[in-house]
Amino acid sequence: MIEKILPAAAAAADEFGDPAEAVVFPGEEDVIANAVDKRRREFITARHCARRALAGLGVPPGPIGRGERGAPQWPAGIVGSITHCAGYRAAAVARDHELVTIGLDAEPAGPLPDGVLNMVGLPAERDRLAELAATAPGTHWDRLLFSAKESVYKAWFPLARRWLGFEDADITLGLDGTFTARLLVGGPEVQGEPLAGFSGRWLSEGGLVLTAIALAPKA
Repeated sequence: MIEKILPAAAAAADEFGDPAEAVVFPGEEDVIANAVDKRRREFITARHCARRALAGLGVPPGPIGRGERGAPQWPAGIVGSITHCAGYRAAAVARDHELVTIGLDAEPAGPLPDGVLNMVGLPAERDRLAELAATAPGTHWDRLLFSAKESVYKAWFPLARRWLGFEDADITLGLDGTFTARLLVGGPEVQGEPLAGFSGRWLSEGGLVLTAIALAPKA
């Protein structure tokens, strides 16, 4: 399902359960040695999705470790992102000459818990959400905002190698299944220019909300 909001340059794979063929590879067990069963299953199946996606690029299966701040450690020349939530796991990868970075997030469809929107949403974002909710009340716009901010962070971190808070990006969600993110802090230089933001796509389907960023290199 995640492939619906990704460009052709990205290879993606997802699962709605935890298949028996999803196994831990050498070097990955240490990451989840003390994890509860739910966390173990999420990790193992998400890595299984990542290996399936990598196979789409012709990359042989191997361990995918966890690097700084939990970011996946991809093979040389690969960029990618992993996400998981209740009932869904997904990964997307690409050659680094075809995409600069990828950020994915999946969340269960439904409103955010009380108080969370005020923690993650800027005042201007909350005003825009109210307008969207009035126009399209069937969409969980607050959850989409949260998901988009997660995708922004996952796309940002491999480039900047530093934290980005919820308050550091201003998200504008579109009714057409797109969104933009304007960075409110100085970004790293990407292809000779300071990174000022991202554009992405969103999908609400099958009890899930999904967001994806895939930054293409300059032509």
